[in-house]
This record gives sequence, structure tokens and C-alpha cells, in this order.
Amino acid sequence: MTTTFGKLVAVAALVTGLASAATAQEYPFRDITTAVVWGAGGGTDSINRMIMAEMEQHLPVSINVINQTGGVAGSNGMVYVMNQPDDGYTLVGLSESNVTAAVQGGWDQRFDFWYPFIVGGSPDLISVPADSPYTTLEELVEAAQAAPGTIPAAASGAGSIHHLNLLAIQNGADVEFLFVPYDGSASGQEAAIAGEVALVVTSLAEQAALIEGGMLRPLAMLTEDSAEIAGTTVPSAFDIYDGLDAYLPLMQAIGFAVHDSASDEVKAALAAAFEAAMASDVVADWAEANNYAVGGQYGEEAQAIFETLEANFAYTLQELGSATVDPASLGIERP
Repeated sequence: MTTTFGKLVAVAALVTGLASAATAQEYPFRDITTAVVWGAGGGTDSINRMIMAEMEQHLPVSINVINQTGGVAGSNGMVYVMNQPDDGYTLVGLSESNVTAAVQGGWDQRFDFWYPFIVGGSPDLISVPADSPYTTLEELVEAAQAAPGTIPAAASGAGSIHHLNLLAIQNGADVEFLFVPYDGSASGQEAAIAGEVALVVTSLAEQAALIEGGMLRPLAMLTEDSAEIAGTTVPSAFDIYDGLDAYLPLMQAIGFAVHDSASDEVKAALAAAFEAAMASDVVADWAEANNYAVGGQYGEEAQAIFETLEANFAYTLQELGSATVDPASLGIERP
């Protein structure tokens, strides 16, 4: 007759066996969660929902996307994922804007805490109101050089990637505009259309509908390549001013990440699914329809991109008086 003790031993052996079997299973053997640090419907959220749906096609599990917002520069979501096990079952959906969290006191980690995957981003450009007297970037720069610091320019908030790109064109073209910060890209673009500012620097994804609707006139792309927008070729600022490569391009970097301390097995499995997803027509068609440039970098290559962004953002914010933590104290080297 089986004793109670014998039953307990049998149950314990079964539990141990199941645990060992689970441990022996290859990653992933249960569903993954991606916590996006920005709100639902935004660019980071949309990109993550799109890429996770494609990656699911190459994994034996589902990927659930949630939003974990708030904090400083998306710090709530990053801290939430940081505090989860580094087993690859909780990813963080993020963007280049999150690199400022540390210098703004949102968390105490360098961005190399993450092993990132970059889906892509939309390139920035300089545009003016449709009725502007400036028809080329050269005309705009010459006017600003004749009256330094007087021509108002919108570029989203201070320290944003759009503001950094405005500073880059100023340095590269030896010109000074009057920077007027707005709460976001939409309000900056509205200000340009209303004539409150003479120019605006935001992304193509954000400007495309306004350009196609005849409300904004694009002058130059802040990337090495020109672009076709509404039947017009918009030149690259690199072709107009020499030496811009010392400051540009500063591109959006939107995607997701796992703990850098995750195992090689986890990183390899995510990388394989990511590469397969990025090679799909779905991603290419989505990027073209939404005016995004496809990235595809991950691991050390993506970490190098974020390291450059982190340094540029950190010291720009410090110079603007918006950094509460000295970048040097975090080991961030001045670019």
C-alpha cells in the first residue's frame, strides 16, 4: 500500500521532473511580453506592434505588447523591464528619446544596460511654410547669416532629436536661428503653418501629410540621401554644405531591447526572428507607407548607435541646463 510519505515523494519527483524539463526546453517555450515605454498609437508603439506580429511568425510562442508609460524620458517602462528576470520573456519597446532618462534622473543606468534591436526611424528635414519667401536652404541660411539669431525656428522640445538636428545644421552651415521650443512636433508644425516661426525641423513621417497637402514646403533632408516627396525631389543638406558629416545624421532609432545580461541563446533566438521579420515584405511595405527608413541593426552595432545618441543628447541637455545629472558621472564621454 502506498504511504502518504510515498505519495509526497512521488509528487515532489514529478514537480522536479517538470521543472527540469522546462529548464531543458529551448527559448522561448512560453509567451513573451513587450512593454512599450510610450503611449498606445504613437510611433514606438505602432512599430513594436508591427514588428512583434512579424516576429511571431518565426517563433513558437506569441508576443503580447503592453504599454508601461510615465516617468522621465520613458523611465517607468525601462525600470519595469529592468526589474524583470533577464530570461528574455519581457522585452522593452523604446526609442532614441529614452537615452536621456539617466541624465534627467529617471534611472541610474547607462543605455548599454540594453541589448537593442532597431527597426528604423523617420528621417528629419527642414521645411518652411508654403508661402515662405525661402525656396531653398541656401536662401534661408543666407538670410539667417545676415541677421543672426532672429529667424525663429521650431524643433519640438529642447534636447529632442529634432532640436539636436537644428543645432547640427547651425554648426555645419555656420548659422544661428532663434530656437522656439514647442511641446511636440505637431504643435511646432502648426506654428510654422500659422507663420509663428519661419521653419520647422521634424520627421518626414510627421510632415508628409502637410507637405502633400501644400501647407509646408520642404527645403532639405538632414540625411545623406535626397527624398521624393509629393512629386518633388528634396535635396540632401549634405550636398549643399560640406562638413555636415561631422554633425549629421542624427536619426531616430525605434525598436525594442532585451537585457544585455540575457543569455546568448536568448539573444540568438530573438536575432533570428528579428532578421526574418525585417526581411519580410510586410515590414518593407509598412516602412514605405509610413515614411520610415528601415534599420535592422541589433546587438553591438545598435549599442554603438545608441551610445552616440546618448552622448549627443546628454551633453546638449547639460548645455541647455536641463540635465540634473552630470553625464561624466555616468561615464558618458563628451562627443
